[in-house]
Amino acid sequence: MADTVFDLIVVGGGPGGYVAAIRAAQLGMKTALVERAHLGGICLNWGCIPTKALLRAAEINHLLHHLSDFGFAADNIRYDLDAVVKRSRTVAGQLSSGVKHLLKKNKVTVFDGHARLSGRHRLDVSKDGQPVATLEAPHIVLATGARARQLPGLEADGTLIWSYREAMVPKALPKRLLVVGSGAIGIEFASFYRSLGSEVTVLEAVERILPAEDEEIAAFARKSFEAQGMTIHTGVKIGKVEKGRDEVTISFEAAGKKHSLTVDRIIAAVGIVGNVENLGLEGTAVTIEKTHIVTDGLGRTGEDGVYAIGDLTGPPWLAHKASHEAVLCVEAIAGLDVHPLDITNIPGCTYCRPQIASVGLTEAKARERGYEVRVGRFPFIGNGKAIAMGEAEGLTKTIFDAKTGELLGAHMVGPEVTEMIQGFTIARTLETTEAELMHTVFPHPTVSETMHEAVLDAYGRALHF
Repeated sequence: MADTVFDLIVVGGGPGGYVAAIRAAQLGMKTALVERAHLGGICLNWGCIPTKALLRAAEINHLLHHLSDFGFAADNIRYDLDAVVKRSRTVAGQLSSGVKHLLKKNKVTVFDGHARLSGRHRLDVSKDGQPVATLEAPHIVLATGARARQLPGLEADGTLIWSYREAMVPKALPKRLLVVGSGAIGIEFASFYRSLGSEVTVLEAVERILPAEDEEIAAFARKSFEAQGMTIHTGVKIGKVEKGRDEVTISFEAAGKKHSLTVDRIIAAVGIVGNVENLGLEGTAVTIEKTHIVTDGLGRTGEDGVYAIGDLTGPPWLAHKASHEAVLCVEAIAGLDVHPLDITNIPGCTYCRPQIASVGLTEAKARERGYEVRVGRFPFIGNGKAIAMGEAEGLTKTIFDAKTGELLGAHMVGPEVTEMIQGFTIARTLETTEAELMHTVFPHPTVSETMHEAVLDAYGRALHF
């Protein structure tokens, strides 16, 4: 019994689950983690990390084809797609091993299998239909994540219609590619394949791409993507999908016109659904809405002793949100003084070219909530470092409460903005006003100076544009 009774058990070893297990162990709890596939979850193995390795390769390919801009020359520039994919998988494998080491270091017991609630404070673990163990704990944290949503008629078949998994391990580069969905996942794949030479078309059901982003930033990004050669249609209604031997023809309507497009492959990136099935939630007081578990903001569900974190609990579907929720949930269980996560303080990043990053309210959302706003903008063309880098395409935008000076939101598009957004995230966490940001000294020359100038511009004080 000593090996099956714990203080806390986590179901799922992704960025929410393994962080919850480590934090619980740090707080002195005897902890177990159950994972049915790969430690690190979708993010580490089939999402955040390997896609960034692919996008890094695409970035290098882009730079190699613009060597003359920097005074260099090279002949016969080419890439080995198999090697690009292999490196991506190697990176994912290395980090998955790192998670295993961290759990072992923190004395977390790991069970390989599928966990299912089988009674109050009890879990049955099985592998390939065979029982592995029955575990008990007063606290069970569900962190089972989510999976790609399937559209009727566009279900991934692994051959002609790809999910994110097939899109990350292509055997050959499709000459003609269609991406359905223009959120972060869809746009990142569109950017990767376009940079490697595919003819890319993007379809989006709503009236603009990147619907979660500030409208002005999304419009800026669209203009850049189209300049790179992407074809983008918004306000799309998809019709018939006809599969051929090695191509797909799709009918759709956009802007009042009917279209028919034949491509080699389709990537479906139309959102996710929570992994709530086969967890034994039937007969419990756990509430599920739109495939996601409802919690109180600290991971607590309607069932005593059962908690949920990460993608399983709804948007934003981000690894860093899951990890932070994990810490809050476990610390609340331990009796520490914690507060529910304010999701407006969670930064979002899209690693396309140019990169996109944001935190807080968009301008439209701020106005909808009744704020009188002051908006600042600063284009990267006015930044010395961006020009020196040859990356002068970008924009930083800030939104302030005109009455209090509160930073309501910040939105960026341009080189390395995913590394810079944390500055605005810290500012929001500390409830910083425009006064502190104006008097913060930004190093020169850096691209981060666009952040300072966008703050100054909101108050009519921009210095370099």
